[in-house]
Order: sequence, then structure tokens, then C-alpha cells
Amino acid sequence: MSQANPNLLSQRFRGYYPVVIDVETAGFNARTDALLEIAAVTLKMDEEGWLKPDQTYHFHVQPFEGANLEPAALEFNGITDPFSALRGAVTEQEALSEIFKAVRKGQKAADCNRSIIVAHNAAFDQGFVNAAAERAKLKRVPFHPFASFDTAALSGLALGQTVLAKACRAAGIPFDNKEAHSALYDTERTAELFCHIVNRWKSLGGWPPIAPQPADADAP
Repeated sequence: MSQANPNLLSQRFRGYYPVVIDVETAGFNARTDALLEIAAVTLKMDEEGWLKPDQTYHFHVQPFEGANLEPAALEFNGITDPFSALRGAVTEQEALSEIFKAVRKGQKAADCNRSIIVAHNAAFDQGFVNAAAERAKLKRVPFHPFASFDTAALSGLALGQTVLAKACRAAGIPFDNKEAHSALYDTERTAELFCHIVNRWKSLGGWPPIAPQPADADAP
């Protein structure tokens, strides 16, 4: 069985450590609307350069004080009672602190300089992560503040699909619409999708680049 090669991972993305993120929220405005759920999947690379999901982290999140809760958003993601004790929700600070701690540990082990968010329509998820980190006054944010890898764009290029469910199916990844719009489920599928696209590019000869062959001294 191939073993993970952290140095190869750091070379693949120019020193960035990719972490797949998905959030469920109570609206579209990261400054005013509640973050209700977040999941993260770290990635690893084996000795042959194939990218795979690694560790998964998942938290239900309490709405921050004064947060807006849009009824249409709650109906869409099925979180009908964000304040229910049955959700087992934690504060934004607790959720992000645990995820950031794990990401920093993985980043260091992979010999990467910084982490980067991978997400489907990444600007949305990144905006909520950044806003929550600011509210929680977290200083050691491992992610680049604005750079990201967007699987909607990547799957549009590689698979001709931009909707997560359709892109997964085009990649041969099973997708259950009944499970969708759960941060945990969507993050796991997005991680598989990103690995599929990266690995497909590798299988076509895209990376790692093939080293030039030395010239034959005996050639005419």
C-alpha cells in the first residue's frame, strides 16, 4: 500500500495545504447571517502522487449573538431550530479553533507554508469562515485570506458541470440529493470531487511534469 508523501503534497500546490470546507448558513450575508454548520476534510498524497481525503472535522454551530436567521435559508438546509440543544452546537470560536488547530498540524506535517480553502463556489464558504474568525477574534487563521480553489470552476472545466451533484455524477461519485445541504455530506463529496479532478489531470500527464530526458551523446 502506498504511503502518504507530505513533501510531494507541498510541491503540488506551490506550498499550499488544501483543505476542503463547506458551511451551512442562515442566509447569504457572512456579516449578518448565522453560520450554523461547518465541516472540513484535509487531504493527503501517496508516494505516487495520487491525492486522497484524509481527516474529517464537523461541527454544528450556535448562531452568534444578534445573527439574522432567514426562514428560506433554514427551510433549504433543514435546520429548522438552530437553537435546539439536540443539535449539540458549539460556538463559532470553539468550532473554528478546533478546525484551525487540526489544519495547522496537517500543514506543518505536509511541510506547507500556508493552507488554502477548497470549496464549491468557494467565495461563499470563505466569506463565512473569514467573518466567523473575525467575530471570534482568532488571530492564527491558517488559510489564505482570499485565494481559494473553487471546485465549481474546476469541474466546469474538467467535467462540463458546475452543480455539485451533477459534477459528482459526471465523475462517477455517488451523490444522494436527500443527504445534500448537510455540511458534512457536501464536504466529503467535494473532497472526492477535487481529488478526482486533480488525479485525472495527473493521469493525463499534467503533474508532476515529466523530467526532460538527457540527450543521447551517441545520437547523430
